[in-house]
Amino acid sequence: MVRRTKEEAQATRNLILDTAEVVFHERGVSRSTLNDIAQAAGLTRGAIYWHFQDKADLFNAMMKRVTLPLEETALRSDDPALDDPLAYMRSNFTHALRLTVNDPQVRRVFEIATHKVEYVEETQAVRDRHLATRDECLLHAQRGITLAMKRGLLPKRIPARTAAMGLHALIDGLIQNWLLDPEAFDLVKVGQQVLDTYLAGLAVPK
Repeated sequence: MVRRTKEEAQATRNLILDTAEVVFHERGVSRSTLNDIAQAAGLTRGAIYWHFQDKADLFNAMMKRVTLPLEETALRSDDPALDDPLAYMRSNFTHALRLTVNDPQVRRVFEIATHKVEYVEETQAVRDRHLATRDECLLHAQRGITLAMKRGLLPKRIPARTAAMGLHALIDGLIQNWLLDPEAFDLVKVGQQVLDTYLAGLAVPK
């Protein structure tokens, strides 16, 4: 009985998250209310508040469900056991680009996060998580680049932090622009070309 109750609670939570994705994507985050999501899911507002503190908490849970696997992979880019941290980062970023193109849920959630959320008082916690995730990914990319420099894979001509920020901006910008107009370019093909050009530029000795 307890197991069934837990399974039912998890099923309800998943339904809320699935519905929130659709509602946020259709209306934008600021224009969507918990009541809108409850009605679309065939639930009461109380059911949503049982699982989530507020709209920001629901939004962050929606994001985490999709992006956590990508984030966890990115955070291993500074693993000392990696023979080539640059090759690992390239593979990881290329994987993220492919998922954006081929996985409808990843694409929808990325589109919500980049083009359909407004950082106002109500969504301050959303902004806080965005910044925290960015900073953590930057830190690990910086450490991965530092490791590559120590192994002689990159020259020490620019600070590792600067190189990491450029890499993050490049991938983030590609995804944001592709989501605005998916027909404008091949995200994976162009993304790999731009990424390779950037990494090759980093490898040019001073």
